[in-house]
Amino acid sequence: MGSFDYDLQSVQETRNLARQAKLAQTELAKFNCEQIDKIVRNMVKAAEENAVSLAKLAVEETGFGKVEDKIFKNRFASTHLYEFIKSMQTIGVIKEDTVNKIMEIAEPVGLLMGIIPSTNPTSTAIYKSIIAIKARNGIVFSPHPSALKCTLEAARLMHDAAVAAGAPSHIIGCISKPSLNATNELMKCDEVAMIIATGGSAMVKAAYSAGKPALGVGPGNVPAYIERTANIAKAVKNIIASKTFDNGTICASEQSVIVEECIRDQVMAELRRQGGYFMTPAETDRVAQNLFVHGHAMNAKMVGRSAEVIAASAGITIPAGTKVLLGEQQGVGKEYPLSYEKLTTVLAFYTVKDWHEACELCIQLLNNGGVGHSLSIHTENPEMAMKFSEKPVFRILVNTPSSQGGVGASTGLAPAFTLGCGTWGGSATSDNVTPLHLINIKRVAYGIKDCAENTNPVYSAGMAQSSSSSAISEDQILTIVDEVISLLKKRGAY
Repeated sequence: MGSFDYDLQSVQETRNLARQAKLAQTELAKFNCEQIDKIVRNMVKAAEENAVSLAKLAVEETGFGKVEDKIFKNRFASTHLYEFIKSMQTIGVIKEDTVNKIMEIAEPVGLLMGIIPSTNPTSTAIYKSIIAIKARNGIVFSPHPSALKCTLEAARLMHDAAVAAGAPSHIIGCISKPSLNATNELMKCDEVAMIIATGGSAMVKAAYSAGKPALGVGPGNVPAYIERTANIAKAVKNIIASKTFDNGTICASEQSVIVEECIRDQVMAELRRQGGYFMTPAETDRVAQNLFVHGHAMNAKMVGRSAEVIAASAGITIPAGTKVLLGEQQGVGKEYPLSYEKLTTVLAFYTVKDWHEACELCIQLLNNGGVGHSLSIHTENPEMAMKFSEKPVFRILVNTPSSQGGVGASTGLAPAFTLGCGTWGGSATSDNVTPLHLINIKRVAYGIKDCAENTNPVYSAGMAQSSSSSAISEDQILTIVDEVISLLKKRGAY
């Protein structure tokens, strides 16, 4: 194919991958529970064994995040995920209602397209491969060009482990020559039944415009509110742990810290004690200029970087051991750049009078690029947690690191790297996506009501009268009218 243009090669490769994967999925659809579980277990084993090498490859290729945290992500996307999904019924009869005589039967969706972000390239590929196979689907990945090698390797490992355990060859594929044309081809080709899109807003919107079912996720601009009753030391510890986890590359990571006036000094002192550095207004401006390009789009060179790297790039000096940079903001929007999502180790810092003002600020921040995703609150007042449950998000994370809480590592939420934002955030689901989102449900329904003969007594009586009697005479009508008038006069209504 050397004589062909790169774009032509890219599109042809994509078509081949889709056709091969669809044929393989048609075979996989015939597999039973035992066969599928054997395949999934082998995939989990391969992910566990290669968690370290894949993490190193991802950091080396993209420059984003930290090796130790990517190792955790790879294991979370496989071993931890498997513990959660292993008992899920995704094959055959999954529910039987003996009262209403309805039987539900799971069927696979078909071939999936998986869009993989550069921030979590190997863990997302592992996660999507496993949930796809668990539901008897095939999947073809469209990798981010800047994370091509590590995504290809993760997809290859998942494919080879699946085939070694009995899956049809080509059941998992990955584009090796990524291009915009190839991605569009995969989105719109007949073989693909559903798209699972994890990535930037433009990519997610394109997935929803492809003319077929899609599960896409919106951005997170997560506010973290420290309410006056909070355990301040613990709240700060959680926020630092979350924001430094893989250097802030998870979309559920905190983006703004909101504190009440009455605890402002305590929180600031605790943040400094635990590795936070409060930038001056001038330093904040310099960092913000480096963080964003074309308005408030993240500069790729600043994504998933340590506080030291960000500070050095802006030419500012910070204390040794600094973990996160904080910049005070007085509002939300274009004039306040840190009010936008920052997938790195930088936080906006806000002070409010009370929880009412915190509510309003949270809504403004969410409307600035995080509607439907997540909100973090630290409080010892359960009523306050419920007040904030009214905010326009689908994950209210209480007293926990937001990154780990949103993906289900520190909470009871489903383990996932695709976090739906509901219709508020332009998503088809508000859930953490699991294999149950990747099945069709067929229903066998027995008759329990006799509709063959009309049994409505009023309707039946009326029909019987009209069919058995002759037309009402004029005298009969006049008599009825007289009786009605007489009755109305008695009641004083005439």
